[in-house]
Amino acid sequence: MTLSIHQRIAEELGVRDGQVQAAVDLLDGGATVPFIARYRKEVTGTLDDTQLRTLEERLRYLRELEERRAAVLESIESQGKLDDALRAQVLAADTKARLEDIYLPYKPKRRTKAQIAREAGLQPLADTLLADPTQDPQALAATFVDADKGVADQAAALDGARSILVEQFGEDADLIGGLREQMWSRGRLVAKVRDGKQEDGAKFADYFDFSEPFTKLPSHRILAMFRGEKEDFLEVTLEPEEERPEEDVRPGPSDYEVRIASRFGVDDRGRPADKWLTDTVRWAWRTRILVHLGIDLRGRLRQVAEDEAVRVFASNLRDLLLAAPAGSRATMGLDPGFRTGVKVAVVDATGKVVDKDTIYPHVPAQRWTEALASLARLAKQHSVELIAIGNGTASRETDKLAEELIKLHPELKLTKVMVSEAGASVYSASAYASQELPSLDVSIRGAVSIARRLQDPLAELVKIDPKSIGVGQYQHDLSELKLSRSLDAVVEDCVNGVGVDVNTASAPLLTRVSGISETLAENIVLHRDGNGPFRSRKALKDVARLGPKAFEQCAGFLRIPDGDDPLDSSSVHPEAYPVVRRILESTGAEITKLIGDSATLRTLRPQTFADDTFGLPTVTDIIKELEKPGRDPRPAFKTATFKEGVDKIADLVQGMVLEGVVTNVAAFGAFVDVGVHQDGLVHVSAMSRTFVKDPRDVVKPGDVVRVKVLDIDIPRKRISLTLRLEDEAETRQEQRGQSGGGGGNRQRNDGGQRNDGRRNAPRGGKSGQSGQSGQSGGAMAEALRRAGFNNGH
Repeated sequence: MTLSIHQRIAEELGVRDGQVQAAVDLLDGGATVPFIARYRKEVTGTLDDTQLRTLEERLRYLRELEERRAAVLESIESQGKLDDALRAQVLAADTKARLEDIYLPYKPKRRTKAQIAREAGLQPLADTLLADPTQDPQALAATFVDADKGVADQAAALDGARSILVEQFGEDADLIGGLREQMWSRGRLVAKVRDGKQEDGAKFADYFDFSEPFTKLPSHRILAMFRGEKEDFLEVTLEPEEERPEEDVRPGPSDYEVRIASRFGVDDRGRPADKWLTDTVRWAWRTRILVHLGIDLRGRLRQVAEDEAVRVFASNLRDLLLAAPAGSRATMGLDPGFRTGVKVAVVDATGKVVDKDTIYPHVPAQRWTEALASLARLAKQHSVELIAIGNGTASRETDKLAEELIKLHPELKLTKVMVSEAGASVYSASAYASQELPSLDVSIRGAVSIARRLQDPLAELVKIDPKSIGVGQYQHDLSELKLSRSLDAVVEDCVNGVGVDVNTASAPLLTRVSGISETLAENIVLHRDGNGPFRSRKALKDVARLGPKAFEQCAGFLRIPDGDDPLDSSSVHPEAYPVVRRILESTGAEITKLIGDSATLRTLRPQTFADDTFGLPTVTDIIKELEKPGRDPRPAFKTATFKEGVDKIADLVQGMVLEGVVTNVAAFGAFVDVGVHQDGLVHVSAMSRTFVKDPRDVVKPGDVVRVKVLDIDIPRKRISLTLRLEDEAETRQEQRGQSGGGGGNRQRNDGGQRNDGRRNAPRGGKSGQSGQSGQSGGAMAEALRRAGFNNGH
């Protein structure tokens, strides 16, 4: 029996049919995943957001499959070729690939050689030779010669019959499906450099002579080779067999040809037609089926690579959006530059721009002292606590300026932080930036964005298209729709997971809240500007076009601090306020006293307050929320301190221990900003003494880490780093023949500098922002290449 869509998803997720049906009904009714995961746990049987996202994705795929299935059935039926057996085969197809295999013989196509041969009356010739190999091909073909039908001689007749059989072999759904899986499990991707392209294509040098089985290829290698092919530096082919030593090259037909022959009863036993049929099988495999499978498996490789790359991008984006916020503190944003100067923007604790300036401390102007005086004046005038420095051009020079400012004016109690500029220029030139900061020049808007993204990364980064934030690998090679859909889901989950202050949120941030469209977000802002801050969640109903459905979806995620009802600043949904009232009656406490009273709340039994509408999961969530209302799931704010005197790649020395910020995590490792304008790479093999399957199990974007320099390749701008500090130190000591004990011994690096790894800066945790993306160069030492790493950048 064919499973329904709901049954199939339930089986895949390992949950009950009813749970899937309930979730699908809610999604079809306009509910969002965050709303269902948070406020409809009883309905779905506590499906979490991860399960719901998977459900949503599979539902989309299977519905598309059903639409295509209906179209296929209609097409075959219109041709008068749909019988019960074929209908059953089409209905049983469980993937798009299987459905297309079945449909292939019936798919309208241009006139083929086989079709022309059939029109010439050669189908009986093909059928007879296949069914009865004792027939002499030449003698039988002579009876089909007909100049009027375009069959000039016996050779033409046999060519036509061969075309018919080749098409027949190549359109057998079961055969093609089996051969496809065989080639997937046994084949390999081979890349070679194109003649004369060695120098220009040097960035793809790792693939100049490369071969790896399909099933072992990581996503970044697949995308790198396809990019190298697209840019005409590499020749990429799909080989159906594993690579064998020269002495193991076997004569005779391939396993694939044997399988085709077996399927159609072709066997060379010396009969008159056996040789012709065997040649036909070989011809079918080499000229049609192998080409078809190559196209299919290219698509499959790309899909596998895209899925993994999108997953990595989405995971990194999630970590970046949920990076620790510095909070409501007056902040000075510095957008570094040389000739055009350093743009300065000061924002108050709420993110409002209160001052701006442009200073010229660097070459060619070199007005250093004047720049220090300007910054000190602004910091004192506006009680600045934090200095956010963009990590682009002139960032280290500007970092030195801020460092001197802090030393000269300890009374200001300033803290400087390097902040990622990724996407800042996109925001500055956007229509929303023009609307939000109409009186400011585009360059100053970038400084404002840098300051605000330190205060609250999530609130500021939602103003930028997620793809422009640049924390993925090979993002420009990915499906635009697939990437956008995944990243939008991540942003939606993050925004709703943290919650939004409706009285301070921007329109782009409000747009990401469950149930709020772009128009509704603008209406909320207009209502807020015209009528003052919202005093209660109920007041949201007065917003134009915000109806009951939208209110149901968004109310629980919108916060109103210091409003008329303390519950409005929590994640308790207004529909569940009656449950809180019952809890208050039971305890005899006032709401203001009960909130945060852990001792009392932990004595409550959730079952006591559950009913038909609000079950045990919801009541349990409510009690937890009352204990810590409006709690922010993001980590505490910490910063990294870059090593003094290390400003460029040339300053790095093997063995040097540095503190840095993880900027990007890929399938093959993590990129770390150590303050030299080029991210270094910690390959997955250098992350831990134990096997690491996923680099994100060890680090995430925004993490502050201590790394050791393994290798520097200045011409290629590549830096190799390790997190295995003591382990690598021992290895290097053995290599140099130095004396010393265990991993705790302190070593001198190649430059003779003391390198004991002691620092005063905070360790671990997350920074307010990550550094620049590792996309542009990345790092890879020879040791890592020997370990099998290839990034193709």
